[in-house]
Parts: sequence; structure tokens; C-alpha cells
Amino acid sequence: MPRTTSLEEEALCGRSTAAPPSGDRRDLMRNLKALLAISLVLVSCGEGNGSSETATYEANSGSILATETPTGKAITETKPEFSAKDDANTGSVESHFPTAIVSMSPTATEMLFAVGAGEQVIAVDNYSYWPPEAPVVEDLAGWNPNVEAIASFQPDLVILSDSGIQQELESLGIKVYVAAAAAELEDVYAQMMEIGEITGRQSGAIAAVDHMKEKIQTLLDGMKRPDKPLTYYHELDDVLYSVTSATFVGYIYSLAGLVNIADPADQDGSSWGYPQLTQEFILEADPDIIFYADAECCGQSFKTIASRPGWSDLKAVRNGNVIQINNDVSSRWGPRLVDFLSTVSAAVSAVKIE
Repeated sequence: MPRTTSLEEEALCGRSTAAPPSGDRRDLMRNLKALLAISLVLVSCGEGNGSSETATYEANSGSILATETPTGKAITETKPEFSAKDDANTGSVESHFPTAIVSMSPTATEMLFAVGAGEQVIAVDNYSYWPPEAPVVEDLAGWNPNVEAIASFQPDLVILSDSGIQQELESLGIKVYVAAAAAELEDVYAQMMEIGEITGRQSGAIAAVDHMKEKIQTLLDGMKRPDKPLTYYHELDDVLYSVTSATFVGYIYSLAGLVNIADPADQDGSSWGYPQLTQEFILEADPDIIFYADAECCGQSFKTIASRPGWSDLKAVRNGNVIQINNDVSSRWGPRLVDFLSTVSAAVSAVKIE
């Protein structure tokens, strides 16, 4: 099963603007999981934007491009065409890059600001709460995007996390870029470069990618890894949904040499990489490290985790290897991946083993 992440995971893993109480969140998790299975079929078909060609911005609304990902897998992606034209009379370059961008992808929003295109962004969805200066529109629903609401901003470019409403937007003459889910780091870098290209911020994209590569390599090189691979459990919420190595989140953990205890729970991929584990399963697996991303959504902490029946006997709890993860950062494949990997790296380097 291909690794994938989408806005659905961002909503599932991240906070909402009005976080429901824990009981409602459990229902939300179950509903999102069912919808996730549908959405990931679409996303996984277009994961990783690997084209390195310079985009051109012309009158057409968009084009379907067959490209190769950094891993060599053929994909089909949608990328609008953008360009800069030379004025034959003045010799100056007339810019035709977008100046009214609406982002419906939290990851893409972070990438836009990272490459220096923030001033070209006029509105972002209600899950795009980073960076702080992003123009969040609370009524611009990222989970269930509304074509009319998006079109009301008169954008010259809309960035989506999947192709669900792409055709409807393009039928209105609006250019669309689908920022498909990344499978690995090279896909992240390629997507950031493409966003730089279509916004006219190539130099900013190069700088942002180089910065990420340098920071990530430094973290990986400086990590103190024990001789025996460490096992881990990543907790999405307090009803024990987790991620497997088939997800992008799990892929990041694998870079640190960690072994995911949840992998056997979804060997056939029927949970799309997000199985709900049981207390007994986790107690039997006895992970070396617990990473929990449900502090904000579900009020979890070292104390609440340790107080669960039998959990005080887990190696991770006994040795104090219970690490809080920022749920926004861990569920997105943008520039803040450095922060996520930094937390993981620090946990691995400082792990206590009996």
C-alpha cells in the first residue's frame, strides 16, 4: 500500500477550529476513517508531485501531466501553466504569476509562505492555521470545500489537497493545482519546488528546500541510535487509533530507525494505514517509546496515559519515554517536518532502556 496523507488526515490528526468534546470526537474519528478510505484512493493515485519542469502561466485553466516521481513511479497530476512574458518593446519582463491564491490545503499553505508567496495568498481554509499570518477564513471549509465560497474570492489560482472539486472550479475558468500527498521526502521537496515555480518564487523554493534538506540531514546524522532498533506506538487519539509505516507519518519515524508496533494490525491495508488498536494489543507489544498526538484534541498527557489499566507496566511509561507530538506538525508534509523530526530525533537520542 502506498504511503499517503491528505486533508482528511490533517483534520483527523490536527485540531479543528472548534474541537468537539471527546465523545463527539470518537464519532468524528469513526466517520473520518470511513471517508478517508474513499479519499485515499484518489490521493494515492496522485501522490508525490515530481515534475521539475518550469511551469508556465497562460490562458488555459489547467493541464494533465504524466510525470515521474523521485522514486520513479509514474503518476498523473494536475498543474496549471504559468509563465513570464518578455515585452518586445521595453525589454522588461511582464509577470503573469498568480496574485490571488486560495489555498484549501494546510500543507500547501505552509509551503506557500515558506517559498515567499504569502503576499499572493488572499484566503486559506479553516484548517490552515499556520503560519499565524495566513488569512484564515473560518467559513472556508477545508473538510467539505464549497465551490461557490471559493469562487467568491475571485482567485486566479486555487490549491487543493485532492481533485474532488477540481473540474467544477476549472469549469468556472479558475486554475487549479492539486497538492497531492507525499510518499517520501523527495516528494516533499518536489512539491515545494513546483509551488515555487507556479507562483514565481523559484529562488525562495530553492532556499526553503535547501534549508529543509540541511536541517533534516543534520538531525539524522546527529541522532544517537541504540544498537537494537527501538519500537514505538504513535497515538492519534484516546480511542487508540494509530498509524502504520504505510503512512507518511510512519515513514518519518522509519527514517529514525524506529519499528512501528501498529504494522501487524493492518497487514492487509484494510484500515488504510490507520488501524484502531486495542489495549491488549499495545500491552503485548510493549513499545520502547510512545508518541502521543492527542494532547490538544483529547486532553492526553503522560499522567493520563500512565493511569490507563496496565499501562504503567509498559517499558515506555516505566522509563519515561512518553513523548508529546504536535498534532498539526506530525500530520503535514510541509516545511515543519523539520520540527517533527527534531522531536523524534531528540526522543531517540535520549531514550532510556532497561
